[in-house]
Amino acid sequence: MVKDAMVSNELAEKFKSEKETPYTRFVAAEGLDILDGIYVRNLNQVALKPWARRDCKAVFINHDASRTSNDCVVMEIAPGGKMPPHRQLFEDMIMILSGRGSTTVWNDKGDKVSFEWGPGSLFGIPLNTHHQHFNGSGQEPARMVSVTNMPPLMNTYEEPDFLFGTSYDFKDRFNGEPDYFAPKDERRGLKLETNFVADAVNLPLIEAKERGAGGGHIRFNFAKSSMNAHISQFPIGTYKKCHRHGPGAHVIVLSGEGFSLMWPEGEEPTRYEWEVGTLITPPNMWFHQHFNTGPTPARYLAFKHEGVAIRNAQGVPKAWISMRVGGDQIDYADEKPEIRAMFADALSKHGLESRMEPAYEAELADLPEKSKAA
Repeated sequence: MVKDAMVSNELAEKFKSEKETPYTRFVAAEGLDILDGIYVRNLNQVALKPWARRDCKAVFINHDASRTSNDCVVMEIAPGGKMPPHRQLFEDMIMILSGRGSTTVWNDKGDKVSFEWGPGSLFGIPLNTHHQHFNGSGQEPARMVSVTNMPPLMNTYEEPDFLFGTSYDFKDRFNGEPDYFAPKDERRGLKLETNFVADAVNLPLIEAKERGAGGGHIRFNFAKSSMNAHISQFPIGTYKKCHRHGPGAHVIVLSGEGFSLMWPEGEEPTRYEWEVGTLITPPNMWFHQHFNTGPTPARYLAFKHEGVAIRNAQGVPKAWISMRVGGDQIDYADEKPEIRAMFADALSKHGLESRMEPAYEAELADLPEKSKAA
């Protein structure tokens, strides 16, 4: 079992005054809840409350590093509704969960750009720009999930009026470019250079064998944000290599079904079942591993803060590098035997069998020598 690090009431009392932060106090003052972000079974079904500031319904979702990293908020616009104009001195990446509508973005000069979105659309709001979201349907609500780096900024400045009311145009982020939110297809390595993705579920990906089991991968950096995102997909009957990284990667399942294992070093894994709409947020430096046990390819989106990507001297995330050479990824050859047995059992419930043998074999060709200390 994962240890919960609980202590005596006497010790807890000594730190009671430090438990809350300006960020948690802000959310409470807005009349909203903060859900534990480690695991939310379905973002499409999570309960929301009215949020007067944004004239919508919402709930905040947070992980174990709310003092230093990023958070998540699910928002829903009523049929035929719209949010009021808004600006914020923190970054914001958005995925549309359901519904269709549009967003208008403008700066203090009055340069204005509008674009339409639908289910699976991804985009970022340029820093401190004015923006307004519109529900294009008079019949159905529009629900979106937004990942921001508000927590450390609210904790630093404390004043909501400063974060939501400062006039300043970051011209290098947005300067009224008419094609700012036009879908683009320019790629550099694994990175797609764009500020808008129309359909994350069907977006073509790039081969990324380093993460194991075939499949594809693509990365984004919307609106020149310090936060970033990636999409990964893996085939039927396969699973990704186990790895760990820093806090705040909000993993949203886009297609398929399966489960993930998560655990801190030295503890036993906890299993989390997932479906389309599930959110999983691995705590800081917890090992985690994703398994596709359904009859279709599985795809997920990860919104995250750049601090998640602990990198080596070459700029490569250590989550992509074998632990045999000092990285944070466990090779298939080094995983516990019960992992494969658990996977086979889950597949059998769908009448499926593992297709991992080619991946196991392919790994051996480039597998680093295991150090004596490992």
